[in-house]
Amino acid sequence: MTARQPDASALVAWYRSQARDLPWREARTTPYGVLVSEVMSQQTPVARVVPVWREWMRRWPTPHRLAVAPAAEVLRVWGRLGYPRRALRLIDCARVVVERHGGQLPCDLDELTSLPGIGTYTAGAVLAFAYGRRALVLDTNVRRVLARVVGGQALPAPSLTRAERERAEVLLPHDDAAAAAWSIAVMELGALVCTAKSPRCDQCPWRRDCAWLASGCPADEYATRRRTQAWRGTDRQARGLIMARLRESETRIPADELLAAAAGAGGDAGQPARALASLAADGLVVSDDGARTFRLP
Repeated sequence: MTARQPDASALVAWYRSQARDLPWREARTTPYGVLVSEVMSQQTPVARVVPVWREWMRRWPTPHRLAVAPAAEVLRVWGRLGYPRRALRLIDCARVVVERHGGQLPCDLDELTSLPGIGTYTAGAVLAFAYGRRALVLDTNVRRVLARVVGGQALPAPSLTRAERERAEVLLPHDDAAAAAWSIAVMELGALVCTAKSPRCDQCPWRRDCAWLASGCPADEYATRRRTQAWRGTDRQARGLIMARLRESETRIPADELLAAAAGAGGDAGQPARALASLAADGLVVSDDGARTFRLP
């Protein structure tokens, strides 16, 4: 397929002058540190990730250290980042990295995606940002930038399409270093300038190449198909209230107390029990006495 070719050099120059000073971008950060940052940043604002990432790397700076870390301690450090199963998957991943790769994160796409909890996006991000390799990195920010600049759309389709992958592959520079620089710059552009709701087009290094801007910024053609992610009153909120209560305690907590905490979400009558059962099924809480009390694993 044929794609517009926005000016890659202008984008990379913009990134070098405007990039955020994030700790995992420091030259001394290991591939493992990059992996942790990517997993933490999924569906989570970077500002919330930074302090947790720093504390995590202080406690468990290598896969070897994380592989033997108590799950309860890991979940306490994970705190309110959300989707705490990601924390347990990082422990599983560290154990496999130690057992199969001697504690060194592999630099091969297939080997990375074979690790617990590591999908195509995360593997590509590690290859690009930790190893400086050419790899597709299509997060929400990158998809939005390319949909506007190349596709002339306000926002990409709700789900990643084959056409998007092909378009990104065409635009990605062939040289490893150039491709890695391009990937992180496009991602940063989406995070800082080409935002979903209030894009700052006057600050964009690609404004002269942008098909969406040139066509008058048409509305989102997929607006009716998008689902908003609620929080208040959901099972996710109820689960979060239970986890917050457990993180506060070093001892077991009666089930009734946890159910009362979950009731604060304000959902239906069965929500507290449903939330507690789902946490147990995910391995995020455990009971040693027939579900009378619970603790972190």
